[in-house]
Amino acid sequence: MKFNDLQVYKRLSILALKMNDLTLTFPKYELYELGSQLRRSSNSIPANLAEGFGNKHTTIFTECISRSQGELRETLHHLDIATKKGYLKKKEFEEFYNEYEECAKMLYGLEKSLLLKPKK
Repeated sequence: MKFNDLQVYKRLSILALKMNDLTLTFPKYELYELGSQLRRSSNSIPANLAEGFGNKHTTIFTECISRSQGELRETLHHLDIATKKGYLKKKEFEEFYNEYEECAKMLYGLEKSLLLKPKK
């Protein structure tokens, strides 16, 4: 199995691409401010999974999952601010929010499965 076989990785990668497209609709002055922060944080979520996947030390992979969860929360914060600034509609925000929340549950489940895995 490879990191890009993980369903959560696939979903998060699609979200990162959607986030890229969304931020390119922001006002020009936000492309390198809020837009950049959203692009970076949303891309870091699956990137952290890729970084930790397959490491022989489970604690390193669980740390990478934890970083992914932190980046996910940061992305939700930036999305909230973008919504308050009027860059996306409440309905769009809710769709992204719900998808990220589903991914957060998947990350939690992945982390939990690694922590419960018997040590060799």
